[in-house]
Amino acid sequence: MSLTAKPFIGTKTKIVATVGPASETTERLAQLVEAGVAVFRLNMAHGRRDWHEAVLGRIRRVSEDLDRPLAILIDLGGPKIRLGPIAGGSVNCEIGHRFRFVVDPAAARGPNDLTSSHRALVQQLEIGDAVLLVDGLVSMRVEEKQEGAVVCRVVQPGEIRSGAGINVPGVRLPGGALTGKDYGDVRWAAGHSVDFFGLSFVRRPEDVRELRDELRRLDSDVGIVAKIERAEAVEALDGIIREADAVMVARGDLGVEIDIARIAGVQKQIIRRCRQARVPVITATQMLESMRSNRLPTRAEATDVANAILDGSDALMLSAETAIGRYPVEAVAMMGSIARETEPLLAPWLGSGPDVHSPQTGSSIIDGIVEATSRLAEEIQATLVLVATLDGHTALLLSKQRRRTPVLGISHHDATVRRMSLYWGVTPLHFPEARDSGELLRRVVKWAHERDLLHPGDRVVLIASTHWTATGHNMIVVDEVT
Repeated sequence: MSLTAKPFIGTKTKIVATVGPASETTERLAQLVEAGVAVFRLNMAHGRRDWHEAVLGRIRRVSEDLDRPLAILIDLGGPKIRLGPIAGGSVNCEIGHRFRFVVDPAAARGPNDLTSSHRALVQQLEIGDAVLLVDGLVSMRVEEKQEGAVVCRVVQPGEIRSGAGINVPGVRLPGGALTGKDYGDVRWAAGHSVDFFGLSFVRRPEDVRELRDELRRLDSDVGIVAKIERAEAVEALDGIIREADAVMVARGDLGVEIDIARIAGVQKQIIRRCRQARVPVITATQMLESMRSNRLPTRAEATDVANAILDGSDALMLSAETAIGRYPVEAVAMMGSIARETEPLLAPWLGSGPDVHSPQTGSSIIDGIVEATSRLAEEIQATLVLVATLDGHTALLLSKQRRRTPVLGISHHDATVRRMSLYWGVTPLHFPEARDSGELLRRVVKWAHERDLLHPGDRVVLIASTHWTATGHNMIVVDEVT
């Protein structure tokens, strides 16, 4: 953000939007940012790398043009089984109709012959197995095995598209969490200074460490978002949270892998454990699904978004709504509107209740300073809390307090500023390095006053780490604007 721009202080809950054909142009990306997007997701399971590179460049230009820090999340495809190409791009599966899954694409004879990215799938399927597609919206049952093919009958109708996901409960996915393609995508994206990697189909903490090791080899500090979408991941949740920089409740595949009746409870469990560990958590999938084709969501979807906020989500993600939907900008604006109405209801849960502290993280000097800063800001009715940070850690701890006072996360590191775009309640701001905290406070207060963010008599609280102080100590400073 330039020193001439007024920061955009939008919803405290951050909005993540997936980029696709409906949102790929520079004009549309800018509209999405103005509507409230803080993080853009690029799904490497779809689209060519040159397309992703072009979109990434547009996002950076929009960020510069609008003077708005934007984070980029590269979602790795992982070992997900996907449908192969379908003639015409999609086909409608009517109940009772039969489809064949064939091993060899050359053996496909018509629109009812399907292929998959996992060639061994046909051999692994047995008569009676369920084949779930598009996050379980369409389902088939295996009825017959043939040489190099299996025949399935549709039991839950709907439309399937090229590249749609396939889930087969009880059939183990091939390999680990990272495929050969994923390694190539990691090398490419790390070289383009992205901010987060979404690690798909995590089963255990070792999966996260595998990606971390690769990033170290690349001398990259890109954050890792562990996507919880497997039953094994729920069982190993605490270990995964300890290894990850953020977590995503990926309800699409998770709702197929476990009993759908458990999803709400598991979502709350994941969010609560992330809050205890002070790890950002994103709730995702079908949040405003009906807005793919309608200007307004259902009442149930609006309630779902609100409940995810009340659960403690740091961010909410839109997938198909912004990637291929008819109303991507309206979907973002609606999510923002729901957030603005819901966030004041967080009051009973504000502050650092006993569930915030856990044996995983313990208590430290900076924990105490952050909590004291939060309470002080509310007691003196401060207009702003300023957090001077090198790596964003102090800003993240303050974010987890869930207080009312707006927070400006200040850093001279571009990567830190962008990463803070994911933190609940934190507006990131790039500001040149100062000699000490006193100089920084004077400059930031003057800057904010000139942009009508502060007025005479307003109070601000600055929290600064050891790097910013002449004495080498953490500090809290209160200032009243004159």
